[in-house]
Amino acid sequence: MPTITPDAAAAPKTPAADAPAKARLRPALVADPLFATDHHALPTEVIERLGEDPDFVTALARGLSVLLSLSDKRRRMSIAQVSHLTGIPRAAARRSLHTLAKLGFVAVDEHRRFFLRPRVLSFSHAYLSSSPVAVLAQPILDRLGEALHESSSLAMLDGDEIVYLARSTTSRIMSPSLNVGRRLPAYCTSIGLVLLAHLPPEEFEVYLGRARFQRYTEHTPATAEQVRALVHGVHDKGYAFANQLMEPRICTMAVPVRDAGGHYVAGINVLVQGRLMSDAEMAERFLRPLQRAALELGALLLP
Repeated sequence: MPTITPDAAAAPKTPAADAPAKARLRPALVADPLFATDHHALPTEVIERLGEDPDFVTALARGLSVLLSLSDKRRRMSIAQVSHLTGIPRAAARRSLHTLAKLGFVAVDEHRRFFLRPRVLSFSHAYLSSSPVAVLAQPILDRLGEALHESSSLAMLDGDEIVYLARSTTSRIMSPSLNVGRRLPAYCTSIGLVLLAHLPPEEFEVYLGRARFQRYTEHTPATAEQVRALVHGVHDKGYAFANQLMEPRICTMAVPVRDAGGHYVAGINVLVQGRLMSDAEMAERFLRPLQRAALELGALLLP
């Protein structure tokens, strides 16, 4: 079975003459403990600790925590629920919600429940439109999807989760959980596993010690030892295979993307939905095209 070797992951020496200009990108594999525990709210203890910095604006941090809390499962929440989820005192949560509403980022319904307004999309649009990896990846993903007749995605590691930055869909229905901007736990996605495998060993062990493992299907790894075994398998094979780890009847295969300096910055996957394929079957059909796509994108990313 083919594997990714260090030589195979190196960038091509001679990009096509009409290829896009290279973009500079800082290494992304940093498991920041600030956002590691729950992306839906900044932990109160972290805000309090950072509040010892005289230049740290606690009110701003609380407002952002409240804003993040409303993204949880797209639900509407009361002031009490926001306060409980964020750990922020109810009075402070109310003031944050009032301010966000005045600024047009949230709205309130007749039951005094708050929800996000479309204006929050300005943040994601600004990032995606300026992110070199997202912009450069899209045509590569489109060509990959056309060649394989399957959907593909690009994601980066952010804290203990991955965030999807680009995708290409085929005529097959793609899971709504993989929309651009969607965040998923790293331990139960193929891209997450392939990026966890390239964290420094000490960072990976810290991750295992703090991560909360939730079982989504009967195949989801639920303990640190199970995740460690999957990640070690990625090291051995050079790619990650996820068989129904997140959703039933969805199999994915991912390879890492390295920039021109050899830093692991993202992952590309292929998704098969509605039918099951084995590791060997997916590797035979998808691995080499995935590797070529990763090489093509990596060659465009300066360290």
